[in-house]
Amino acid sequence: SDGAMEDALYEIASMRLFARLSLDSALPDRTTIMNFRHLLEQHQLARQLFKTINRWLAEAGVMMTQGT
Repeated sequence: SDGAMEDALYEIASMRLFARLSLDSALPDRTTIMNFRHLLEQHQLARQLFKTINRWLAEAGVMMTQGT
């Protein structure tokens, strides 16, 4: 959920690092996260984003294909 993502950005340093965010400045709140998600959905960008990320992970040899 968007609220869980907001909480995770405060609680999990690796998520902030990945998103290039810092506790030294304001983090996106759940409404901002929701609006961004809706923007991706409205312009049908989510699927392309995931394809791009998955391709990059595969090329880097770090794509997970099975759970452990």
